[in-house]
Order: sequence, then structure tokens, then C-alpha cells
Amino acid sequence: MKNIVRFGLISIFTFLTLQIFSQENCKVLKPEISGTYAGKCKSGLANGKGIATGTDSYEGQFTKGFPNGYGTYTWANGNIYTGEWIEGMRHGIGKLTMKTKAGDSIQNGLWQKDVYSGPKPRAPYVTDKTGVSRSNFQKNQTTLNRVLLDITVSGTKNQQLSNFLMSTTSGTETKMGSLVGYDQIVFPVTIKVLYTSSSGFHSYPINVRFEFEIYEPGDWTVNIDN
Repeated sequence: MKNIVRFGLISIFTFLTLQIFSQENCKVLKPEISGTYAGKCKSGLANGKGIATGTDSYEGQFTKGFPNGYGTYTWANGNIYTGEWIEGMRHGIGKLTMKTKAGDSIQNGLWQKDVYSGPKPRAPYVTDKTGVSRSNFQKNQTTLNRVLLDITVSGTKNQQLSNFLMSTTSGTETKMGSLVGYDQIVFPVTIKVLYTSSSGFHSYPINVRFEFEIYEPGDWTVNIDN
């Protein structure tokens, strides 16, 4: 019985030691919060959900040692930001609450590379569509200002497009794998897409027209399915 208890205590001690060791060797690369870290780790860097504390503190998502995703950052002076992060910078939608003698001062809306850009823009909006069964807009976690089109039929890559045309109010044409679109966009942007496609359930061709507006800067993937 004593041996079982002793073995259990040794196992617990070993586990806790390994946990402490792994946390000590899991680095946070933003100097202001690089004191202590508790959370998920990958290849020696904070990666996933965690809490980091230094001069300031942060609780939320990490990628490769930096706040990346959604989280709350608290400065030593009491200011608090809750919202989106990319590569250790406030980027996306978030709310900054600043402590002043007159009370709280709030900046709530869009941030770009750590700089407040104004109120939250409206959501993407479809202005015209024909021959489209469904569509969706996905914002990716990068600092690019880009829109890529993912054209599918019944949920799979559409390989039978003809008469394809697209136009934009801003940006230069770009391609990433099977996706096409525009890079270096100045938002808001209006993009129009025209093409002919076979239907996933019928043999006759479908003339597709899809026009949309995106107001929020970012790296967007737009799926068009017919």
C-alpha cells in the first residue's frame, strides 16, 4: 500500500515538474508580456489559448509566440483592449478602454496594425445575384487587404467555368492556387463577377451574376456556390 501511495506521489510530482518546465520553456515574443506564461505551446512558443504576464498581461489566443486571434490585453496603467489581434498587434474589431481622471474613455471599432481607424464598418453586403444558390464571406487572420473568390458548384470546386469576367473599384488582380481576386485593395470595395457554369443537378448552363461590397479592410475569401 505504501509503495502505491509513494508511486502516486512521485507521478504527481513528476507531472507537475514537467508542466512547470514546459511553461518556463514556452516563450512569449512580445516583451511587455514575456514574464510568465500558462497555456498551450508549440515548438517552444506560445500557441493556442494562454495567459501571459509581464509588465502588462494578456489572456487569449497566441500563434508562434504572439497574441493572434481574439484576446484581452491589460496595460500596467489599467487600460484594457478586448478584440482581435494579428502578429502581436491590435488588428480587426476591438474595444479599448482608457482610464482617465474624468472617467473611462472608449475607442470601439476597427484597428489596423495597432492604430485605431474608426467605428466598426458594416458587414459585407450582396448587391446583386443571379444563379447563385448560396454565398459566404470569411475574413482571414492576416494583415493583407485582399479579396479572393472561391467558386464552387454543390460544394466542390467548379471546374466548368466559361465567359468569366470580374471587375473591381480598387486593387490589382491576383491568384492563389485555384482562387482568383484582387490584392492591394482600398476599402470599401465593390466587386462584380460574371460567368457561365453547369449546374450541379442539371445539364443546362447557368449564367451567374454576383456583385458585392466589402467595407471592412482585411484579407477576405468569398465563396460563390451554384
